[in-house]
Amino acid sequence: MHIDLHTHTNFSDGKLSPAGLVQRAVSNGVEILSITDHDTVAAYKQLNKEDISIKLIPGIEFSTFWNKIGIHIVGLNVNLNSVALNEAITYQHHARQVRAEAIAERLEKLGVKDALTGAQEIAGNDNIGRPHFAQYLVNTGAATSINHAFDKFLDAKSGDIKKYWATLPRIISWIRDAGGIAVLAHPLKYKLTRTKLTAMLEDFIDAGGHGIEVISGRQLAHETNDLAKICLQKNLLASCGSDFHQPDQHWSDLGKYPPLPKDCKPVWEYF
Repeated sequence: MHIDLHTHTNFSDGKLSPAGLVQRAVSNGVEILSITDHDTVAAYKQLNKEDISIKLIPGIEFSTFWNKIGIHIVGLNVNLNSVALNEAITYQHHARQVRAEAIAERLEKLGVKDALTGAQEIAGNDNIGRPHFAQYLVNTGAATSINHAFDKFLDAKSGDIKKYWATLPRIISWIRDAGGIAVLAHPLKYKLTRTKLTAMLEDFIDAGGHGIEVISGRQLAHETNDLAKICLQKNLLASCGSDFHQPDQHWSDLGKYPPLPKDCKPVWEYF
């Protein structure tokens, strides 16, 4: 069974419309899909369930931090109409706006003009993220590529601003109160030592977190096996997702990765 529980549309920092994302998922053989846009579930309002031939799991991705390290938590199988989810979205949306203004101010001091307006135009909505600033930096010639934009401007102190997000326990509480399962997104992306990753997972579990992404896009087999072992040791549910954003990124195409290791407890069995 092909399952993808971490994807993005143009309602956050993805390139495809909700309908385009679902169509590509179907073409790729995905049977269970979750759209997990950053701090919004607006994409679901654009879809007619009667026209969808695959199982759609309501989801969302929230930004937070642990020990001053920015991390992401995916909420799966959430109630889209719950009070808790709406409260979370409202809080995080405001945090995202304030953060965007702070990033633009810092870029201004580095000589980059009109960054907020430029990022808003690229986003096409008010759900502005660092990838939109990165594209603006490329468009204006301040950076030669998206990676260069992040390396020079957005992964440094000038652009990596985490203090506005809700805390990890609060994020997980919102997800649980919305009837969902909290999953730590792409654990390897944070580049933590095993000691720090273990400490973060302990705090994640203490706060009510239930799962981790054992697979995030295309990764090495030994990385998958290592995360699977952590899952078993910590009695966590295992999730998998491409973290899909756009079609030309082959390493994160929808559903294009091996299945979970057999010893894992798949998160979708608890939906």
